[in-house]
Amino acid sequence: MINIAILGFGVVGSGVAEVLTMNKEIIKEHVGDEVNVKYILDLRDFPDSPFADKVVHDYNIILNDDEVSIVAEAMGGLHPAFDFSEQALKKGKSVVTSNKEVVAEKGDELLKLAAENNARYLFEASVGGGIPVLRPLGTCLAANKINEINGILNGTTNYILTQMIDFGKTFEVALKEAQQKGYAEANPTADVEGIDACRKICILAAIAFGKLINPSEVSTQGISKIRLEDVKNAAEAGYSIKLIGQAKDVNGKMAVSVAPRLVPYTNLLSKVDDVFNGVMVNGNAVDDVIFIGRGAGMMPTASAVVADIVDIAGRPELKNQQWAKAERNDLACACEKVAKYYVCTKSGENAVKEVFGEYKALSDKDGEFAFITNEIKKADLDKLLEKLDVLSCLEIL
Repeated sequence: MINIAILGFGVVGSGVAEVLTMNKEIIKEHVGDEVNVKYILDLRDFPDSPFADKVVHDYNIILNDDEVSIVAEAMGGLHPAFDFSEQALKKGKSVVTSNKEVVAEKGDELLKLAAENNARYLFEASVGGGIPVLRPLGTCLAANKINEINGILNGTTNYILTQMIDFGKTFEVALKEAQQKGYAEANPTADVEGIDACRKICILAAIAFGKLINPSEVSTQGISKIRLEDVKNAAEAGYSIKLIGQAKDVNGKMAVSVAPRLVPYTNLLSKVDDVFNGVMVNGNAVDDVIFIGRGAGMMPTASAVVADIVDIAGRPELKNQQWAKAERNDLACACEKVAKYYVCTKSGENAVKEVFGEYKALSDKDGEFAFITNEIKKADLDKLLEKLDVLSCLEIL
């Protein structure tokens, strides 16, 4: 029997316990042994739960029980989740997690600890919920040099943008509906300002390029300033606006960013709507590969956590990829990036013509002129935009 402990009995933790129970026989077939939930750590008691007798309040009970070989961390937040994971790995217990914040901030340290203590650290559920993307990126695509990753990594923002695109709702109205449906928190900052997507693209970039960039080093913009006028202009020109996390190899350096971008209808990511997530990976041998599915929710996320448990229980001898910490000289300067941009300005077409010369006009109404630039270096674009009264500026994917 393989004994595990679950840290946190909220949405994800309770889902993990449910999946392990519901699919007990299937999991036993994959592992070759029974996987048993021995402990559940939480500050609360759950007298009405079928797992009530497994709840403990002292982490040391789990830590000092040599029968527990795998810890499933489903607490959320950086601390004490990181501290508990660190302690478990030092004891030789493998750890699985859905905690994107811990992986994005401390993943390199925890992977190193796992290797030093003959344990494993897996986190498939930290990006894309139930979508299998991290393991395929690190194994199935291992024969490729990864050129670029673009991802719709946050279901809340994708739902809001879908409501704006398909139903003409303002950001404020769409956000309120997302909160009412439980897709967005009362404080939606982490979602709508791109913080959640930033952590996830950092994890994807680390798997692709072997170096973990701290989220604080990533240029991050959210969707709170997206206007309905921009959504309409984009649609008329054949684009959807999506919040895209991007990790790109630029001459051997990492260019990592999160921003709302115009995605052409010819790109499959433009069709990923509602609360769904999508990740497109470009490799030099395989070209484009896309992963689409539900990026959050109790059961999809729990499914990915349990898959990691099954992987470790069935193949404990496998080793993790190791990450270096990205240094400043590993990062490409955003100012050097070349792309096309959507711009909307109050300055009028004559002013745009004087500043840019060549461009593609999109719309001229209600005192706003929208256009698409030719390919231009970001640093040069910023200088030109200083000469205009700019309402919006979005990169085109």
